Amino acid sequence: MSAAEAVERLNFVLAHLWMIRNFLKHADEVQDDEEMLDVHRLVYDSIRAVEPAFQRGDLSDYLRRLKGKLGKLRRSSEFFAREYKRVSSHTNFEMASASFTGAVRQMEEIFATLTVSGAISPETQADA
Repeated sequence: MSAAEAVERLNFVLAHLWMIRNFLKHADEVQDDEEMLDVHRLVYDSIRAVEPAFQRGDLSDYLRRLKGKLGKLRRSSEFFAREYKRVSSHTNFEMASASFTGAVRQMEEIFATLTVSGAISPETQADA
């Protein structure tokens, strides 16, 4: 997969994460739970971190920045999957958890394909 194809796919995945972020930001159930609030803040920060590189068309910087956020996103999705029932067992939270987990998995698969094809530079791989 080329860097351009990866960025296109990653932007699609980030659109899903943005919707999860929006749901959590406005969910009354999490407003008093600092750990849960950190989930939507991390998603926001991760997406905004790559925005300037995307706007410049700097695919390498975009990929480097997003790969650098991947570990935090993975840990956050694991936390959310483990803890969402503490704030609500509603289907909206269950589906948000499944979507978050799936989005992170897709991101990992995209980056794995890039690593195999050599589209990510060695210094980018070291950032992960």
